[in-house]
Amino acid sequence: MNAVLSLARPEILTIKPYSHAAWLPSLTRLHANEAPWRPTGDATEAGLNRYPEPQPAALVQRLAELYGVSAETLLVTHGSDEAIDLLSRIYLRAGLDAIMQCTPTFGMYQVAARIQGAEVMEIPLDRSRGWSVDVDRLLAAWHPRVKLVYLCSPNNPTANSLGIAALETICQALDGKAIVVIDEAYIEWSNSASLTPWLARFPTLAFLRTLSKAHALAGARIGALLGHPDMIQLAKRVIPPYSLTTPTIEAALRALRPGEVAASRTRLDALLVEREYLRQRLQSSPWVEKVWPSDANFVLIDCRDAERFMRSSIAAGFIVRDLRGNPALPNSLRVSVGTRAQNDALLRGVGAA
Repeated sequence: MNAVLSLARPEILTIKPYSHAAWLPSLTRLHANEAPWRPTGDATEAGLNRYPEPQPAALVQRLAELYGVSAETLLVTHGSDEAIDLLSRIYLRAGLDAIMQCTPTFGMYQVAARIQGAEVMEIPLDRSRGWSVDVDRLLAAWHPRVKLVYLCSPNNPTANSLGIAALETICQALDGKAIVVIDEAYIEWSNSASLTPWLARFPTLAFLRTLSKAHALAGARIGALLGHPDMIQLAKRVIPPYSLTTPTIEAALRALRPGEVAASRTRLDALLVEREYLRQRLQSSPWVEKVWPSDANFVLIDCRDAERFMRSSIAAGFIVRDLRGNPALPNSLRVSVGTRAQNDALLRGVGAA
């Protein structure tokens, strides 16, 4: 048995997945207990009265092409959050197993683990070295109960990429020992290429991807889990049969047409210019102490007076993310990059115009 399977909860290996209604779209559907009429206002192609295809073949194929992987290594999920939840349910036994995360980082890793009853081990990022990961400390802290190791790169909320050499060392050291999960939600905003080709090198490596950021589909909730085919098959045992809704499937397919992908790339390039414009000018705000470099679609700022900055931004009509509840970020805020008009209005509001 390979490590992808042996690391999983034993009951997941033997569970019989839900058997959904057969997907035979050429036939009139009288097998799924659906209503035979469409609801008023239904503008979808497939019809809201019909259950959607559980893992839409066309969407799987287009995402596989977008991410440069084979279809058998990809599962479409209800946002990256569902992929995190699936990994937690597959690999974490309550009271026995643990995850490892490099903090400060995306909060859903620990939420999903704690819901599953697992321990959360935190390895602090090195603030003095630009929020880099301490590889030696992470590997020294790892033990066999740690089944999932989350590495968010570029990281949320610090906005930095973790470094290819560091990630490679971790993947090599933990290959076959734990599922290493690299979250590339913001990879399109960085100057680094995706590391998804590493799937061929490390069987227990997984990736999280999303259409929420670079493809402007946050409201559609379309993500993807990329991993070894055996991992994807395990996830298919656990995922709800109709996780994706018909409107979101159709919205994703429209967004993945070649012309739309090219347009998204153009808009993304423009927003990268705005990111640097915003980052440079925020530094002149009297309430900002430091603006960190960014590989994401947001910037992290350390404030001299975070409360004043927050009040001023709200008065100007904008809300930014308050991070002060995190012990590692006692005076920090996170600012998403907007349009030039939005950025200028915010900058005026915080005295940085």
